[in-house]
Parts: sequence; C-alpha cells; structure tokens
Amino acid sequence: MTDVQYPEMRKSVIEALASFADPEYQRRVWINRQFPQENFYDDLDVNVSILYDDCVVVPDPRSRIGTVLVDTPEVDRLIELDQVLDPLIRRLGNAPDATYLGDSEWPLVVAAARAALAAMRDI
Repeated sequence: MTDVQYPEMRKSVIEALASFADPEYQRRVWINRQFPQENFYDDLDVNVSILYDDCVVVPDPRSRIGTVLVDTPEVDRLIELDQVLDPLIRRLGNAPDATYLGDSEWPLVVAAARAALAAMRDI
C-alpha cells in the first residue's frame, strides 16, 4: 500500500468503492441482506458515510492528498464519482437502497466507482 498518513482510512475507502462497483454484491448484501458473516452489516448509507463523512474523500478529494489519497488519477476519479453520486443522493434522499439500484442513473455510479477503485488499486 502507498504511503499515506491514514492507511486504515484508505482501506475503508477502497472497500466502500468495491461495494459501489459491484451490483451483484449490492443486490445480495444491501437488498437481500445476505451478509457474508455473522455480525456483518453493509448498505448504501454505510458506504456513503465512509466516502462523504468518515474519510471525507468527496466532494473535495484534493484536500485528502497525503492523508488518505495520493496525488494520482484517483483524485480525478473520486471527483467523477461525486459528480454522479451526489446529484442522485440529492434527488432520492433517504429512499431505500432498492430505489437507488433501480434508478436509471445508478449504472453511472457503478462505472465511476469502478474507475475510482481501479485508480486506487493501481498505486
């Protein structure tokens, strides 16, 4: 892993991006609640909180360079993710996860998350 001040936070961001990037996982875990192990929980809100509140890598990932992120394409990919995810959150609000996954814009979120995940893993 790259040298950042908070590698555990970086790991959390990567895990959140992996959740956003995998529609099969989203259906299985977020919707059907088929968790991979006991005492495990995951849903859309958890992952949004990781990106926007806990690790604060969006909407301004540049501010997290050196602490959670490195100055590479991952910053640009996270900006792109925010550009598709934030409007969806603003529009759908506290709608159920299934509503998000069924929205016509959701594939854009998945694609942006895949690109961000690839950029972060490419270090």
